[in-house]
Amino acid sequence: MNVKGIFYVVTKNTMTAAFGEERWKAFMDNLAKKDKYFGATVLIAVTPIPADKAILFFDDMCREFFDNDKSQYEMFGKIGAKFALLPGGSYSVYMLTKDLKQFVETMLPKIYLAYFDGGRVTTLLENNVVHSKVTGVQIKYSYFELLLKGYFQKAIKIFGKKSIAKQIRSIASGDDDIYFQYELLNS
Repeated sequence: MNVKGIFYVVTKNTMTAAFGEERWKAFMDNLAKKDKYFGATVLIAVTPIPADKAILFFDDMCREFFDNDKSQYEMFGKIGAKFALLPGGSYSVYMLTKDLKQFVETMLPKIYLAYFDGGRVTTLLENNVVHSKVTGVQIKYSYFELLLKGYFQKAIKIFGKKSIAKQIRSIASGDDDIYFQYELLNS
């Protein structure tokens, strides 16, 4: 499974804004010394990046910039959604629908496919709860799941609905899928 390079572009822009270009360059130089992929590959929005390399990237970034706090994966998901889905963002077209059910059941799966070339997302809006299931993913890593959780929760918020996210199942914990529920508030 690959992650599309848009995640790298958004992360680079965010991190250089927060920590400066010099610190980002030093981080990437060190990462390239650790794994040749990052020195030999031109990372642009359409570059297919193997999922294990994306995880190495995020893990090292958490270690370097956030005192190894891997709960930051959720923040990276939220930032990714913000930059991609707000007006002018790469995938802002997905926000044009005004119908919540259509957004949840049609657009959220398309948003997932805009980033990943493996797995399948099914989503359902039922009684003010968004059900999101990811199947066919072989990444058994809880922090990857936090990335998805943060992204979808922020996408729902950008649509105009605040939510409380709850993880029901986890591939990292041995389940067959990743299953989140987002309880919509004030709906």
